[in-house]
Amino acid sequence: MPLLHSNILGAGEPILVLHGFLGMSDNWKSIGSKYAEEGFETHLIDQRNHGKSFHSPDFNYDILADDIANYMAHHQLSQAIVLGHSMGGKTAMQLACSQPTLVSKLIIADIAPKFYPPHHHQIIDGLNAIDIKKVSSRSEADKQLSHYINNIGIRQFLLKNLYWEEKGVLGFRFNLEVLSEKMEEIGENISTTAIYQGPSLFLRGEKSEYVSPTDLSDIKRHFPLASIETIEKAGHWLHAENPIQFLDKSLHFLKSS
Repeated sequence: MPLLHSNILGAGEPILVLHGFLGMSDNWKSIGSKYAEEGFETHLIDQRNHGKSFHSPDFNYDILADDIANYMAHHQLSQAIVLGHSMGGKTAMQLACSQPTLVSKLIIADIAPKFYPPHHHQIIDGLNAIDIKKVSSRSEADKQLSHYINNIGIRQFLLKNLYWEEKGVLGFRFNLEVLSEKMEEIGENISTTAIYQGPSLFLRGEKSEYVSPTDLSDIKRHFPLASIETIEKAGHWLHAENPIQFLDKSLHFLKSS
């Protein structure tokens, strides 16, 4: 089974950090460095079809969770804290519920255990509209993407995935073809009967619509020991929009017995 790519920082109790859809491990380098400074061996992981990890036509949460279990076995980690944002949060939930002995604590960032209708069409359409083999710079790609996405912050986030495949030829690190086909899998829920009895922290963005008050009962049903907290002045990318509060709340949970 292929192994996921990662960047490992620090030493101590292991924490695995899982990015969201169309993201990569580098998005978490700043937060991960802080965890490492606080005494955690921080594994910033690229999930399949993202970042520097392998590409595959197979893509669903059971498979993504198995990738993490395989990664832990390779690195001889009998147990770890798992933190996941958005899509990475669903992967983390699936792993915790299907293989609970692997997860000592769970942190979920701005996602609930429920089905989300596909809602990334505009982003996927914009990325597919970029003539990637002909663009010669990030600014040129940004100009093409701006016809689909007005928000410059979202465009910058997406275009961090650009890299030089060879001299003069740009490419995306994510597997755009497969992720375009598997968009519905991103919104899928964990099993309705899935339960993780370990300590869990759910962090939601104050301005985000991903976790609503009506979701709290479902969170408690799947994760009976969950505490749920709000990151102020932050939307879906809560770790980037309010990193100080995100770190404060997550570290308090990590260091609690």
